[in-house]
Amino acid sequence: MRNLYLISVWIHVLAAATWIGSMVFLAAVLVPTLRRRGDPALTAELMHGAGRKLRVVGWTSFALLLATGTVSLAYRDYGWEDLAGRLWQGGFGLAFACKMTLFGLVLLLSALHDFWLGPLAGRVAREGTEAGAAERLRQLASWMGRLNLLLALGIVLFAVFMVRGWPG
Repeated sequence: MRNLYLISVWIHVLAAATWIGSMVFLAAVLVPTLRRRGDPALTAELMHGAGRKLRVVGWTSFALLLATGTVSLAYRDYGWEDLAGRLWQGGFGLAFACKMTLFGLVLLLSALHDFWLGPLAGRVAREGTEAGAAERLRQLASWMGRLNLLLALGIVLFAVFMVRGWPG
């Protein structure tokens, strides 16, 4: 059982690193590079392609995080019956509640961004008929992505609190 737990933790950490790393890459490398090129049509095309690929990476990471997180809780002797009580108690429970709240927000924002706002912003930009609308949608999508990155960093913080104890 311990080997399964260690493999699960390893996959959990890799999935989190992949997910967060892809957001950092997008924000710190790809977007600034594309903006310097000065070609709005090329930028829209590349962002659309990258967004589609990164959507798969993100949602695969989410599935892995949920599965491996469940394995980790089981290893710590939490079961389905603990969802209504013991899981939420003490410093571990508080950190877990904060982490799951942020994860829920990330899932919601990601779904809105990936399946509605991002595709809409890309379509309006590619059509090129409403420059003002395209820019507003792009900015909203950008801010939503930044917020998701901040929430992801908060999730990592609360994960540390779960393992190392609540501060104070």
